[in-house]
Amino acid sequence: MGLLISVAVAKKLRVKHNVSENEIRECFANREKAFLKDRREAHNTDPPTLWFVAETDYGRRLKVVFMHYATENKWVIKTAYPANATEIHIYNKHA
Repeated sequence: MGLLISVAVAKKLRVKHNVSENEIRECFANREKAFLKDRREAHNTDPPTLWFVAETDYGRRLKVVFMHYATENKWVIKTAYPANATEIHIYNKHA
């Protein structure tokens, strides 16, 4: 998987959210449901912004937000952080 994380996003993940690249990879591997598309106008991107909630190998539940460039097989991480109850509910209901 061609996971890409910019320097600025990597810093935000580490400093603000205490999330590692390895945890993000674990969430992709442990995902059990579909990706959801972020339909909010402020998050309208090309390709679409997608997200999911999954657990790390140690049971930490994260929301991972990314863009998938299928032709290049690149997964560009926008953010990842501990999922809150509302996000978990939305994901479980719609994924």
